[in-house]
Amino acid sequence: MFSFFKKKSPSPAEPSSAPVPDAASAPAADAPTGGGALGWLRKSFGAQDAAAPQAAPAADEAPPAVPEPAPKPKGTRQGWMERLKSGLRKTGGSIATVFTGTQINDALYEELEDALLMADTGVKATQHLLADLRRRVKEAKATEPAAVKALLADALADLLRPLEKPLVIGAHQPTVIMVAGVNGAGKTTSIGKLTRHLADHGESVLLAAADTFRAAAREQLGVWATRNTVEIISQEGGDPAAVSFDAVTAGRARGKDVVLVDTAGRLPTQLHLMEELKKIKRVVTKADATAPHEVLLVIDGNTGQNALAQVRAFDDALSLTGLIVTKLDGTAKGGVLAAIAQERPVPVYFIGVGEKVEDLETFDAREFAQALLA
Repeated sequence: MFSFFKKKSPSPAEPSSAPVPDAASAPAADAPTGGGALGWLRKSFGAQDAAAPQAAPAADEAPPAVPEPAPKPKGTRQGWMERLKSGLRKTGGSIATVFTGTQINDALYEELEDALLMADTGVKATQHLLADLRRRVKEAKATEPAAVKALLADALADLLRPLEKPLVIGAHQPTVIMVAGVNGAGKTTSIGKLTRHLADHGESVLLAAADTFRAAAREQLGVWATRNTVEIISQEGGDPAAVSFDAVTAGRARGKDVVLVDTAGRLPTQLHLMEELKKIKRVVTKADATAPHEVLLVIDGNTGQNALAQVRAFDDALSLTGLIVTKLDGTAKGGVLAAIAQERPVPVYFIGVGEKVEDLETFDAREFAQALLA
């Protein structure tokens, strides 16, 4: 679920247009906070009718009460499940066919092992799932392959459950979210979709175009800023760390709820670029001693075991707090989430199965397991 904790305090003055001081010597400003409190269930997070961000109240005005979000139609999450099942069909198809036989024997387990490995579940996770499944089959005295399939869904859900964790917004104002990922993973698009969801729920968002090496990235983020009616901090050819510092400082001064920092796409093997990411994180901390509050990695589900390698490398460099897994609808390698759960259990905040805004949703282990084996 998302939770919002906002405490009343005066809004600070707008920053001057003077150049941003050197990160090492810049003092951190006092963080402003808004008013009201809002908590909403994980299942209610999804596509809503677009709403413009609420304007920050004047310093001498009491902040408006934050209403509870209207309940979503009952079929909304069910609609997501249908899209998730359809999206995971390439991954789950070969696994599900294992259970079309009539006997539970060693041949079935061997076929299942092959199918799990082909889905990039990884050796450790596959061994764990098979051992757990054999135990469940014995305890349940299952005699039908269809029953074994249901028990596998239970085992997979239990393995994935440590990845299930809510993204918390509002414990800090602004909540500073730094987003990293390799080129082509869908990083900037995911930021745009997340911005839309936050804005739809009344959260004011400031975007930081810290991918200054690629003009198209700034333009793409600018399109999302315009579409979502949010502000953006951008510099052509500027220093990524300086842009990030500017954005966090401006976000605090303007009373924004969230600052989303888009960083340049890079491979973990490009050590000098990974050092640039570490620099951005250090400079963000100079602007706000508690930030960044979230460090997210966007990974492409198509890359399979390479995605696990990316999680390891970026986690070692940046201490990741969460993942966004994209493009699960175009891959037969969606089992990589099991490998991540087994070897580097960084929470999965969102998964994506398409290009539309509503195709990015919160991760639910049970839903994922059931959709994969549908």
